[in-house]
Amino acid sequence: MKTFSKQISALIILLSALLGCQPGDVDTLSGKLGNKGSVNGWIFDMMHDAYFWYDEMPAKQSLDTTENPDAFFEKLVYQRKVYDRFSLITDNYSAMQQQLNGVVKAFGISYTPAYIDAGKTAVALFVSHIIKGSPAANAGMKRGDIIVQIDGKTLTTENYGTFLSAQESVTLTLGTIVDQSLQLNPKTIPLTRAQITEDPVAVAGVIRKQNKRIGYVVYTQFVPGTEADKEKYDNTLRRIFADFKAEGVNELVLDLRLNGGGYVSSALTLASLIVPGSGANRLFYTEQWNDKYMAYWKKEKGEDALNYRFSKESSNIGDNLSRVFVLTSKGTASASELVVNGLRPYMNVITVGDHTAGKNLFGALIGDEKKRWNYGIYMMLGQTANADGRSDYGTASGMAPDVAVADNRFPFLPFGDENETLLRAALVEMGVATGQPARLANTRETERVTPAPLRDTPSVLDGRMIKAAPEGGPLLVKPDL
Repeated sequence: MKTFSKQISALIILLSALLGCQPGDVDTLSGKLGNKGSVNGWIFDMMHDAYFWYDEMPAKQSLDTTENPDAFFEKLVYQRKVYDRFSLITDNYSAMQQQLNGVVKAFGISYTPAYIDAGKTAVALFVSHIIKGSPAANAGMKRGDIIVQIDGKTLTTENYGTFLSAQESVTLTLGTIVDQSLQLNPKTIPLTRAQITEDPVAVAGVIRKQNKRIGYVVYTQFVPGTEADKEKYDNTLRRIFADFKAEGVNELVLDLRLNGGGYVSSALTLASLIVPGSGANRLFYTEQWNDKYMAYWKKEKGEDALNYRFSKESSNIGDNLSRVFVLTSKGTASASELVVNGLRPYMNVITVGDHTAGKNLFGALIGDEKKRWNYGIYMMLGQTANADGRSDYGTASGMAPDVAVADNRFPFLPFGDENETLLRAALVEMGVATGQPARLANTRETERVTPAPLRDTPSVLDGRMIKAAPEGGPLLVKPDL
């Protein structure tokens, strides 16, 4: 059996614009058709080996291997609009790898663009989150701010996306809602991008209402740690849940509305802190690969090879919970959905908010181990299912919310504020709050431009379940089957 050691990194949903070549990138193509043919041959061989739908790929001899690798790759993707919405190619594999631990050059702003005029042309950016330690945080920005101009220019549906994503430095003008009207603030905020590492725990605390002690966690991405401390953020979760346990928390609200996914290992840690019965050795999820790999894994590792179980966590609070509330949006994806689906066989999981993104697939970013070029391919390797065999959310409709709530009253209140729209809805469903929140003054309901929240620099963690190589061996092999 020939083994293909791969530097397996991540599941990625990312705008192609982020991945353009940078100075110093490896580029051995130089316009030579022969080199393009080598890249395309490598792409075909990797996908024909491990791609979930490899048996739906066109025959190699029917393809033009001299064309641009991006176009060549697209011809291998299975029914882009229906089945495979996620596989992609990048010509900047090394840059993408650098971002996998949450390190990115950014202003640190997450926002929701929404219309502010009847004609639906003028737009404001309603700030939903500011990353700790980012240029935006250091400038005093916060959730609830409203960006109405960038570099003195009014925002429209045509230009709002380019101002924050394409520039190294910007000057922001904020606004305030007064009597349902949006007014400019004369103060401006200059920002310059900087390299930041995002702490995925944005907010955590305990809300005491009636006889309830409600744990509340805003978790923005599944990242276990940093390069220097591999389990830094997973250990932060463990400490938070240890505090919850000491406080006697008996309800939990898990806020995943801004969480686009990340590492499966962190999803396992979080779910293992929540599942009842301490969870150890109970099935969290199972994987389905293509037929070659299904046969290989079972032959090499046994029938249990693709079953992944909860781990034993001393800070687990599951025995004090009968249910968990999960706040969701169209940006709730992949590893976030895996946690929801994986917990459902064991407890009542009540989702509050909007439909999720709908990604039940896992994949990997694969680079050329011989380093002949800086191309990488992110391809779908398979799909997941929970202990009940359910995997029925892998469409654009995602998971339908149990309690549908439109998160469109702006400006956003701080996370943890009991009048904040989605948290308030969860508290009402829990039976510790009633009616509409008392926050109608100086707010307005506004239609969103995009269904999911955005970042000034899209995260490579969004929309992924990151599948890493097992210790001591490669992730991908070429089965002799």
